[in-house]
Amino acid sequence: MFLGQYRCPLEKDDVILLPDPYTEMLASGAFITQGFDHNLMVLNTGAFEELYSRIISMNIADPVARLLLRLFLGNATRVEVDEKGRFYLPKNLATLVQLDKEVVLIGQGEYFEIWPPEQWDVQLINLQDVEKNAQRFTSLDLAAR
Repeated sequence: MFLGQYRCPLEKDDVILLPDPYTEMLASGAFITQGFDHNLMVLNTGAFEELYSRIISMNIADPVARLLLRLFLGNATRVEVDEKGRFYLPKNLATLVQLDKEVVLIGQGEYFEIWPPEQWDVQLINLQDVEKNAQRFTSLDLAAR
């Protein structure tokens, strides 16, 4: 499971060196695509295929389903992680979210996100607003089972 937050340099030629726990989870390969915010999503092969199956089963006559297909698949690229935990970030995706010298990796369980530090700092401000969080998350079923 992808957990935690890591700040990593974006090396020459848009190469990211992953933390060890992330490297292990991507041993069988990975896919990267545009995220739903100003970020990127990296999924291992199994998680990507599961999400792909769910999206492709939607009615393509529905314009919202087509938008999701374009967002998710139209920007997806398979990436290979080397034995040192490095992978090349496609230039179009790095440009899309304006990555420069540093990235922030955010674990999300089945996948992780890649954020520009400035955009992640904005997210942190939102996440640390206790009063707004109480309002935002009230409608979610988070009861212990």
